[in-house]
Amino acid sequence: MSDLMKSIDERTRLAGTNKLEILLFTLGIDTRTGRRETFGINVFKVREVMRTPSITSAPDMPSAVKGMVSLRGVLVPVIDLAEYIGVQPESPREIMIVTEYNRHTQGFLVEGVDTILRLDWSQMRVPPDMLTSNLGGLVTAVTELPDGRLVMMLDVERVLAETTKYDDAFMFKDIQPVADQDLTVFYADDSSVARGQIQRTLEALGMKSISAVNGRAAWDELLKIAAYAESSGQPVSDMVQLVLTDVEMPEMDGYILTKNIKSDPRFAGIPVIMHSSLSGMSNQQLGQSVGVDEYVPKFEPQRLAETLTRLTKRHQQEVGV
Repeated sequence: MSDLMKSIDERTRLAGTNKLEILLFTLGIDTRTGRRETFGINVFKVREVMRTPSITSAPDMPSAVKGMVSLRGVLVPVIDLAEYIGVQPESPREIMIVTEYNRHTQGFLVEGVDTILRLDWSQMRVPPDMLTSNLGGLVTAVTELPDGRLVMMLDVERVLAETTKYDDAFMFKDIQPVADQDLTVFYADDSSVARGQIQRTLEALGMKSISAVNGRAAWDELLKIAAYAESSGQPVSDMVQLVLTDVEMPEMDGYILTKNIKSDPRFAGIPVIMHSSLSGMSNQQLGQSVGVDEYVPKFEPQRLAETLTRLTKRHQQEVGV
């Protein structure tokens, strides 16, 4: 897996080009279907790939969490992805993908890794509604390989959320409603878990919302809003006061969505917040390079609420509301 050691500069040059690199992996032949499916994870979230070390089990954990390992002095929880998504393979998961996102490090047990594939986000399709319904939104995007195999991108943010004991009451308890209740935030995210947390944050703030499941859908909807605003003789900022976008999304990523917004004079002055699990400084700098006003990591509702409140207030002062 020497490809994983590429410099961060080389990888971050993909940002703003609507491209990504994914690590392909398998979980084994499912005894129920007789098939070995292929899955993918964004290489930006992969820290290393290794043989599964000895795992120390821990009590009172979800069944898919097999325990923890010590990696260079850091305790890392280990999740069996096959068990988590309901695949029933006979082969052992002897490979561990060490991932880092949302400021957390965790290991995913898999049967094996294949290769790193570079492709365009436009090649990543939103999964059919039936698949989304059956898997509860666990698959966020699908792409087809030249050999005909379909690769499913898993919502790793959901994996983290559902295998970590978050105290929801604590996460949202200190969020106070804003004084102006006539504020609308447009947000885009392909993760059902992330959309749920954003919506709960906005409801706690008393803000209205418009949502989209990926960058392409968001841009199409924003263009409709801009066209309506023009036809009715009002600025877009009367209809949308702030845009909140994820980075990783099928069809169009958050970098391209932000560039489109910032290069269209109809959206002038509307703040854009990048809301992502890619929490490294390099990703924040890339967001700034395409015009993002601020960056907020996922799974931090109180910080998101503070940022939304501050930026919408600043925007209102700038437009003289």
